[in-house]
Amino acid sequence: MRRRLLLLSMLTLASGYGQKKNDDKSVKIKPKAEFVADLMSKMTVEEKIYQLVQFSSDGTVTGRKSGDNYITRIQQGKVGSVLNATGAANNRMIQKLAVENSRLKIPLLFGHDVIHGYKTIFPINLGMASSFDPAAVEKAARVAAVEASAGGIHWTFAPMVDIARDPRWGRVSEGSGEDVYLGSKLAAANVRGFQGDDLSKNNTILACAKHFAAYGAAEAGRDYNTTDMSERVLRDTYLPPFHAAVDAGVKTFMASFNEISGVPSTGNKHLLRDVLKEEWKFDGMVVSDYTGVNEMIAHGFAKDDQDAAQLALNAGMDMDMVGGTFMNTLKKSYDEGKVSIEVINDACKRVLDVKYDLGLFEDPYRYFDEAREKENTYKPDFLEAALDVAKKSMVLLKNKNNVLPLKKDMKIAFVGPLASDEYNIIGSWAALGERDGRAVSVKEGVMNLLGANAKVTFDAGVELSGNKSNMMKAAYANALKADVIVAVMGERENQSGEAGSQTNIDLPGMQKEFLMQLRGLGKPIVLVLMNGRPLTLSWEDENIDAILETWWSGTRGGDAIAQTLFGDNNPNGKLPISFPRSVGQIPVYYNHKNTGRPYLGQSDSEQKYKSRYTDSDNSPLYPFGYGLSYTKFDYSNLKLSTAKLKFNEKLKISVEVTNTGNYAGDEVVQLYVKDVVGSVTRPVRELKGFEKVNLKKGEKKTVTFELSSDDLKFYNIDMQNTAEAGDFEIFVGGSSDATLNGKFELVK
Repeated sequence: MRRRLLLLSMLTLASGYGQKKNDDKSVKIKPKAEFVADLMSKMTVEEKIYQLVQFSSDGTVTGRKSGDNYITRIQQGKVGSVLNATGAANNRMIQKLAVENSRLKIPLLFGHDVIHGYKTIFPINLGMASSFDPAAVEKAARVAAVEASAGGIHWTFAPMVDIARDPRWGRVSEGSGEDVYLGSKLAAANVRGFQGDDLSKNNTILACAKHFAAYGAAEAGRDYNTTDMSERVLRDTYLPPFHAAVDAGVKTFMASFNEISGVPSTGNKHLLRDVLKEEWKFDGMVVSDYTGVNEMIAHGFAKDDQDAAQLALNAGMDMDMVGGTFMNTLKKSYDEGKVSIEVINDACKRVLDVKYDLGLFEDPYRYFDEAREKENTYKPDFLEAALDVAKKSMVLLKNKNNVLPLKKDMKIAFVGPLASDEYNIIGSWAALGERDGRAVSVKEGVMNLLGANAKVTFDAGVELSGNKSNMMKAAYANALKADVIVAVMGERENQSGEAGSQTNIDLPGMQKEFLMQLRGLGKPIVLVLMNGRPLTLSWEDENIDAILETWWSGTRGGDAIAQTLFGDNNPNGKLPISFPRSVGQIPVYYNHKNTGRPYLGQSDSEQKYKSRYTDSDNSPLYPFGYGLSYTKFDYSNLKLSTAKLKFNEKLKISVEVTNTGNYAGDEVVQLYVKDVVGSVTRPVRELKGFEKVNLKKGEKKTVTFELSSDDLKFYNIDMQNTAEAGDFEIFVGGSSDATLNGKFELVK
């Protein structure tokens, strides 16, 4: 409370200062290079260092706070960026502290974690990835940018583009899953959505590609843990989505918490300077993760704060998030010759460049319009966009005997701890999204769709993660009278996400036990899942009639789920990450390598001396790219334009897709390629294209893909990124298990 009163008193004082004439009007300034060079010529070494400092306000924190003196430091020009301060009026007053009091009047950069929405919350990123729809993902980011910029935010720490193949790692919820191609497409879509086509417009925000790099490969899926891999794996698997973000024009990067082969990313010169800034020609700025610079001491890589700060800056870090190491030690390191003025200048210039790109030197208050904030919060078209993306994110995992869609006149018992939930449904990292009272629960969504005369009941039955069973009786009684049971179950919103690693990814608490009891009634059961990671569902898959994966589906999630259950929305989502049969299989992903003794499944005559488990099949329960529909799609007539592809030519692959079911629907047609023999071993198959097509009942369409030698590149035995002549196999279908296939040869 004392801290909040201090903030209010300082801001009130600041608001009493006379505004400049250009407080609310843009002024014309010099071109960027000339302007920034001129400004830097007036700056002391200390003032340059202070631009590399980010402090935290009172908002969401994931570590220690900056301390009560950050307001005084802002007035003194000793802060370059503020984290977690939100609201147009609030941030205008804080900006005044810097612009009207500091010597050089340099505006602050305001950052906030706008991950899958700001006020209007979209599905978690793993859910949006299930849409296989870059345009939808770009639209979600665009809405988030408009809302956040109206709320005084300049900069988001998204998208997270880490490739992740271990669902024990809670942060799988924030990314796009296990695949390089899909992850790269969605990384670019997010950047375009956040940054728009002109950063100087006041409805854009800086995107931030994170976490650089290989954070998703942390050992044992334990957050912040060690990563160890070859340069080839790093470049073939974990770096491409980051490169795609650079190609899309991303202006900022965030270093990852983990080390890579003994070197923490925060102080990794090879990553930050050699690869990102020099090889890729990235001209934006790099920020540490929250206290990531300080944490190199615990890693055993730096001896103290000063050592950590000079290691980070020399490696290519441009801004210290919250840690205070740059602020407190870099001038001393400069005086001692441990960091050069050239390195300090480069970092400072990058920070000032992005402030210029946002138009903050023309008008430091351009993002702080309370009328615009009110107008652009929870707009009807934003909420409709959230509903649309949520519907596209639904993945139908099982539908025995076509239990779904449900008939609207049925007697239905909705049970489970999330059936009436408004709090968890928007998921973790939900920025300023309102939960109770704003988010639509499944109950509310069902009633919105069916009306007051619906023959439905809603009972929790069990707790979300506890062991109390005294609520089962009422739920069981209503289930006994129903035609069908819909169990809405899953995780707490913060059970996945940062610091949400788990060794057990079953349904938590007594939820599975409750399902077992309901199974005894002999009635059809539909399991609706809300979760941020793949769960182990072997029992559920064997015993439950229908399973609908909805992830954490956002502000309009309940409406999207209800419309899907009752057939107003035909699910068309596909899994962006494989679901394991058990934790013992992890990591399990579709584009693995073969071994010298590959196991070919139950048809393999040699069962013993093969690379397999003796107590489980190697395959996942549900593979990457998998997802059912209420209708059926048949694939046929696969054609390749040539059997021999030259390096300077393109190969056209066409396939006919027919809707043979009883509903209109969308299908994500997927193209996979296998490089049969390489100078280094290649994956069993890799996604190289996808297209979503809408087909009416009985309709047939031809889908065509193009491949060139550029699409077949990898890091070869000499660490050159190139395609190699040889034989390739093509697979086309509705998942990574596609069987329709063809062959071609790449020739010189």
